[in-house]
Amino acid sequence: MIKRLSLVFVIFFSLSFTTIKSFKGTYEYAGGIYNGKPEKASTEYKLLRVYGKADYQGTFIAPGEDTIIYEKGDYKLLPDTCLETQTFSSQPSKWLNTTLRYQYKISHDTLAFSGKLPNGTTVLEYWKKVK
Repeated sequence: MIKRLSLVFVIFFSLSFTTIKSFKGTYEYAGGIYNGKPEKASTEYKLLRVYGKADYQGTFIAPGEDTIIYEKGDYKLLPDTCLETQTFSSQPSKWLNTTLRYQYKISHDTLAFSGKLPNGTTVLEYWKKVK
C-alpha cells in the first residue's frame, strides 16, 4: 500500500510542474518596478513584445505614428530563468549582444520578469498577453 501511495505521489508531483518551452505570442507592457519605484504603463503609447519560438521583437506603437521596432533579440528558457540577448536596438544600448538573466513567472495571462541589470538596476516588469 505504501509503495502505491509513493508512486501516486511521485506521479502527481512530477505532473504539477510544467515546463514552458517558449513565450510564443504577443505581450503588452503593463508596468513595472525599477529600483523599488513603481512605473505605470503609458496611456499615450503601447510597448509590445512579440515572442517567437526563440526570438523576440519589441515594438513602440503610438496613435497616428508609424510603428517602430525598437529592439530584437533571442531568448532561451530554463525552468524559471530566461536568458535574453538583445541583437538589435534602434537606440544606443549598453545591453546590445549581452545576455541578461531574468527570473520569470507566468500567472494567468501575465508574464513577469525580475532581475538585476549589469548596472545594478533591479527590475520587475509585467507583460500582459494580448495575442
